Amino acid sequence: MGVVGGRPRVRTLTILSVSKLTDVPKRILIGRALRSDRLGETLLPKRIALPVFASDPLSSVAYAPGEVLLVLSIAGVSAYHFSPWIAVAVVVLMFTVVASYRQNVHAYPSGGGDYEVANTNLGPKAGLTVASALLVDYVLTVAVSISSGIENLGSAIPFVVEHKVLCAVAVIVLLTLMNLRGVKESGKLFAIPTYVFVAGVFIMIAWGAFRGLVLGDTMESPTADFHIKAEHQGLAGFALVFLLLRAFSSGCAALTGVEAISNGVPAFRKPKSKNAASTLALMGALAVTMFCGIIGLALATDVRMAENPAKDLIHNGVAVGSGFVQDPVIAQVAEAVFGGGSFMFLILSAATALVLFLAANTAYNGFPLLGSILAQDRYLPRQLHTRGDRLAFSNGIVLLAGAAALLVVIYGADSTRLIQLYIVGVFVSFTLSQTGMVRHWNRHLRTERDPAERRRMIRSRAINAFGAFFTGLVLVVVLLTKFTHGAWVALLGMVIFFVTMTAIRKHYDRVADEIAAPEVPSDDSVRPSRVHSLVLVSKIHRPTLRAIAYAKLMRTDTLEALSVNVDPAETKALREEWERRGIDVPLKVLDSPYREITRPVIEYVKNLRKESPRDAVSVIIPEYVVGHWYEHLLHNQSALRLKGRLLFTPGIMVTSVPYQLESSEVAKKRARRRSEWNAPGAVRRGPVEKRPKEPSSK
Repeated sequence: MGVVGGRPRVRTLTILSVSKLTDVPKRILIGRALRSDRLGETLLPKRIALPVFASDPLSSVAYAPGEVLLVLSIAGVSAYHFSPWIAVAVVVLMFTVVASYRQNVHAYPSGGGDYEVANTNLGPKAGLTVASALLVDYVLTVAVSISSGIENLGSAIPFVVEHKVLCAVAVIVLLTLMNLRGVKESGKLFAIPTYVFVAGVFIMIAWGAFRGLVLGDTMESPTADFHIKAEHQGLAGFALVFLLLRAFSSGCAALTGVEAISNGVPAFRKPKSKNAASTLALMGALAVTMFCGIIGLALATDVRMAENPAKDLIHNGVAVGSGFVQDPVIAQVAEAVFGGGSFMFLILSAATALVLFLAANTAYNGFPLLGSILAQDRYLPRQLHTRGDRLAFSNGIVLLAGAAALLVVIYGADSTRLIQLYIVGVFVSFTLSQTGMVRHWNRHLRTERDPAERRRMIRSRAINAFGAFFTGLVLVVVLLTKFTHGAWVALLGMVIFFVTMTAIRKHYDRVADEIAAPEVPSDDSVRPSRVHSLVLVSKIHRPTLRAIAYAKLMRTDTLEALSVNVDPAETKALREEWERRGIDVPLKVLDSPYREITRPVIEYVKNLRKESPRDAVSVIIPEYVVGHWYEHLLHNQSALRLKGRLLFTPGIMVTSVPYQLESSEVAKKRARRRSEWNAPGAVRRGPVEKRPKEPSSK
């Protein structure tokens, strides 16, 4: 506020200043902020969308075959001959899920995915159940992918395995920074290792098949001459069936992330639905081929895996011991096909580790987008709905990273332990989503009369119905076989998310009802009878005089200055100077025997309201504007406490009148170097030579 021609003048200015301590590193790590109208530039072509949204299911072929063999090893090497049949079952399930989700992306292209399908067709509770399952699954995707990547990298770099928790957390931080830079920019970074991995696996499968079938070479993995001490030798009957079902449920980890494309349709270039469906089909074909190829090569090269390798893996009649590091199946197969230390082995090992790290990017795209939709529906805090500087949902990205890092620390970055928590959530969402799609087609078939369109809908309904049945059956199998092995933790996480989101929605609904504008006049819309303005005064100085000048500008019925008598000598000096200056505003001094400032002011204001409930009270507080963070500790503390208390008093309006101290020039110059300056407040104390004109908003 300044004084022009004897009358106070108030400017409303935009505050753009951000502390240099945080702004400069932010720009270096994340990049310059993007305008909202550049959102279209971040849309993805299919070649970038594939590694962004499908890196999870593509990379899961690096650990899903190993999980199948680990479970079968309980019955010894003889049970390995069941692995091709388990692979066939996983393939049938993959094709079913992919075909089902191709219907989803055409019917619901808005990006709500499974949540929108279940919420629209099965009701809010089903939608919230799906959302809870997906949020848990996304967190686990990051934790499992990173942990598995660390283990694969550790097969070449022992230091990584020795410090795997620290390395895993470091990778999470790095991925978080990359995603905060924006979806398209991070997608370009992720595309190269993803395509190198896919190409490397296909080359390995082709070269392995050529060596084995054409050249007749004998390929042996590093563990080919090991034996497995079976935990349960010669299983039969129900026990064998249960073991096969458990192995199948572990192999279903290859399906995680399939739903991410249906959630990310808005991120595709036009035609969005068509491009998303094509990407989904390509992802399914690649994942199935790689999964089956690795399973086949694992059997051909006699890979041996054990849940407890230190005790159950036997070499030359002796257990390998705790010092033995069990390499993943893909690493053992690559060594058998290409040879340990060969160029292709090293390339594939590096690409596998990278793509497993980047597989977490599926969650980094799915979790924030789903969180934004839930926030828009008032199930999560509204901050998750806001895009950050780079047009990514920054708050959701940071929340996901924090939750995943916590899981990694708790479970010691052990992918075998973490994977037991996995895939429960994704099959809950699969089943409810496909059930919702069946109801979607039933609803449209009741009104559709075109024969060709009806045939298309009936075909789509059949696909979704089979998908709902198959995924529901798998969900039951997963719950039965994995519940005691850790799946209960995932279910507990879903319950916590469900209860929390329900509570948040109730809070927002309650607040919305409370603040809704009434149809008939109320106390909030009726003009107050009178307005009492109070200017808080401690001393007579420039900030006080500015606040009084501003208060005079306001059309109030009464105006008085208010001070608290904490020190009698200072109060006496204040009265004398007030009279000497002839300030034409009454000065009211409140006694404070206990030297409090906040309580006497609050009680005085409340008494004014009590005497005239229809009157409004405007409390005007002078505040300093400083340029250094540590100066905030030295100024405005009483003002902050007063505002905090006054905000809870009905009928009280609090106004801050900013006054810039000399140190604020430091922040001002700092901000000028970054962008156009709009200072808090208007005119600093006194005239400043060659001071540039400050813009004001009207």
